[in-house]
Amino acid sequence: FCLMAAPGKVAAFRLPPLPTIGEIIKLFRLKALKQLSQNFLLDLRLTDKIVKQAGELKNAYVCEVGPGPGGITRSILSAGVEQLLLIEKDARFIPGLQMLSEAAPGKVRIVHGDILTYKMEKAFPKYLKKDWEDEPPDIHIIGNLPFSVSTPLIIKWLENVSKRDGPFIYGRTQMTLTFQKEVGERLTANPGSNQRSRLSIMAQHLCTVENCFVIPAEAFVPKPEVDVAVVHFTPLVQPKIQQPFELVEKVVRSVFQFRRKYCFRGIETLFPENGRLKRTEQLMMTADVDPTLRPFQLSMSQFRKLCNAYRKMCDEDPRLFVFDYREELRQKKPTGHLLESTGQPEQTEEENQL
Repeated sequence: FCLMAAPGKVAAFRLPPLPTIGEIIKLFRLKALKQLSQNFLLDLRLTDKIVKQAGELKNAYVCEVGPGPGGITRSILSAGVEQLLLIEKDARFIPGLQMLSEAAPGKVRIVHGDILTYKMEKAFPKYLKKDWEDEPPDIHIIGNLPFSVSTPLIIKWLENVSKRDGPFIYGRTQMTLTFQKEVGERLTANPGSNQRSRLSIMAQHLCTVENCFVIPAEAFVPKPEVDVAVVHFTPLVQPKIQQPFELVEKVVRSVFQFRRKYCFRGIETLFPENGRLKRTEQLMMTADVDPTLRPFQLSMSQFRKLCNAYRKMCDEDPRLFVFDYREELRQKKPTGHLLESTGQPEQTEEENQL
């Protein structure tokens, strides 16, 4: 369902006196659910700081993901936005958000729904659309994301960036989001960094990614086990790898399957066993990439060359792109000895989510 505050315009907007976030939590008996990895941020100085990272929001259109009890929501409204769309999955928070909506007549829309399935294509007025080559539209996405949602959601949005659909149908919509500190470090990691991962390449080839600042775990209620990073994304006019999202994702995923081994070991998993070595050598030579580099040492330029070379091989043999290394392993039903010789992909929790 969708709730809309009564239409009305306020020249110089200021929120009227309201209960504090802590009082809202007590009033509506809200409790952070561990199974949903919810953590409340009560310090309005920190919520103001998050919103400030989004840039100039006066008269802007903003979508806040998972507003919860409404701390960041207040900071967004205080920045003088034109319209604020709130997407909240947990029905317990709706009454408190409705109170904020009534305090800001005509400015707030509340949608009770899941951001992973919500259609952003019709979230904002059509006249806000800008050409991709233009400056970003006056639309921003802001959110203190639950840890369980943050990685799959940013991957979904990166795919949207690549295809210029979803929230990016309006142009190069900017995002300011929170992640576990380690995920924030992966998103911005440079070649050679131990934090360099699939997420680094997928984000940086499509966006300018800035790790803005870290919020200590103590600032949240309940306190999470890790600190939280605030990360800002601005889609690039031209992606650094000009290939379809699925192809880039497959190559990058394969390279990082064995992140502690030489990169050719992961590249091998792109090809069927029959002719695997020959094709791997062909790809590495065409891309002019040193096969003894570790995955985290590869530059964006080297990933681009690998993707371009793989695309050429797929064009010549379309069966290559649908080949699944894991399926081949499953069909072979290897013994422990064979498992040891072929090597199983090394998975981090983040990569499993990806």
